[in-house]
Parts: sequence; C-alpha cells; structure tokens
Amino acid sequence: MTLPRRRPMRLALAVVAFAALAAVAAACTASGGGATATAGGTTASPTTASPSVAASPSGATGPSAAASGSAGGSPGATGCPTSQPPPMAAGETATVTLQTDKGPIAIKVEGNLGPNAAGNFVALAKCGYYDGVVFHRLVPGFVIQGGDGQYGREPGIDTGKVGSGGPGYSFADDPVTVPYNRGTVAMANSGPNTNGSQFFIVLQGTQLPPDYSVFGHVTSGMDVVDAIAAMPNGGGDANQALQPVAITKATVTK
Repeated sequence: MTLPRRRPMRLALAVVAFAALAAVAAACTASGGGATATAGGTTASPTTASPSVAASPSGATGPSAAASGSAGGSPGATGCPTSQPPPMAAGETATVTLQTDKGPIAIKVEGNLGPNAAGNFVALAKCGYYDGVVFHRLVPGFVIQGGDGQYGREPGIDTGKVGSGGPGYSFADDPVTVPYNRGTVAMANSGPNTNGSQFFIVLQGTQLPPDYSVFGHVTSGMDVVDAIAAMPNGGGDANQALQPVAITKATVTK
C-alpha cells in the first residue's frame, strides 16, 4: 500500500494523483464542487506509512505504511502477536467495532476477502493493540488511515515518525478480488508483502491498483469516518492529522 512512508511512500503517490484528478474535475465543473485531495502521495496506492492518494482514483496508488513491517516497537498490549497470526478461514467472519470520540465504527471482517489480513486485524483487535491508536492520516475524499501502534498511540504519539511503525512483523499480501468502494477497509503497506498493523478506510470509490489487501467493509459508522476525515490535517505528502482521533477501544464479536 504505499500509503505513507512505509509512511508516506506509496500512498503519497496516490494522493498526488488523486489531487490532480480533483483539480481537473473542479476545473471542468467550474464551481468549487471538486473532490478534495490534498495529501502527500505519489501515485495513489496505499502504503504502510499511511494512505496517500496518488492523483486520481484511476491509476492511483494508495495508502502507504512504512510502519507495517518495522520492528522495534512495543506491541501495545500484553499478549499481542509477535509474528503473523493464523489466517482467517474461508467463510469465517467477525465484527470489529472501533470506539472513538466521534462514535463507533463497525467493520465486518471476512476471511473470503483476505485471509491473512483478516486474521491479523482480528488478532490485533482482540489483544488490545489498537486501543489508544490514532487515525494519523486524513485524505479528504480518499481515505483515513490508522493502526500505527508503534508511533501513533496516545499519549505518546511521535509526530515525527507516526505512520512508519508497525507490530514488529510483516505478512504477505492477499489477492484482491473486490473494488475499493466507499467503506472498504484494507491494509496499508510500503511495498509487496509488507503488511503489518496499519489500515485504511475508503471514503469514496477509487480505482486503486489491487496492491492493498482488502479484509472488510464498514457496516455502520461511515458518518463517523466522514467526521474524522473532516478534521484538520497538515496537507503535503503525509496529510498528518493535526488533532488526531484515537480508537479508544476495539472489540471483536462473531
């Protein structure tokens, strides 16, 4: 996912591409109704660092996440995985609810979509890894990105490194068989097979390349996602949240 470097890496390209598209659309519309995509990206593909919007939904690269496979961070909760958790079985599902100060976001996680990513996300949610972790990257009209438990956990957020951290291990990509529609939840990465803990939620349908493992969809709480996306960000390649919203608690139900 090239979403931010592991952090703004690939997603950065995507943000640039998306921003370019938005500018063209706005010009054609001749009214300020163009999509908004100010963010650091390169070609529009999510990377481990945080989702970047590569210039336009088509050909966009996406979120990048440098942090996903980087070691050296504390898991954030006792008993969290130190290596890749087992994949989620085909046909198995779970609901992960992310509580935030803006409200809850419910995500249906499906083994059929991406077994490696699904099993990893559920395992990290169960052990408390995501508790206190912020959505560090906000790209209006494209994605919000979070999950850096190494550098993006309250109250000790490292603003210089957030978006480049992960759980201390990485795992292989899953084949992507569905489009990146509004509400899609997928892994950010810093290149092939560098998935870790960072993920992004798509704000509106985009034609990202199938480089970011999809593992679920938001079933309720997209209004919360939109509210988080509307919070101020620093623009540039990172689109770093200036008043980051944290996941106060992640819970898993079957």
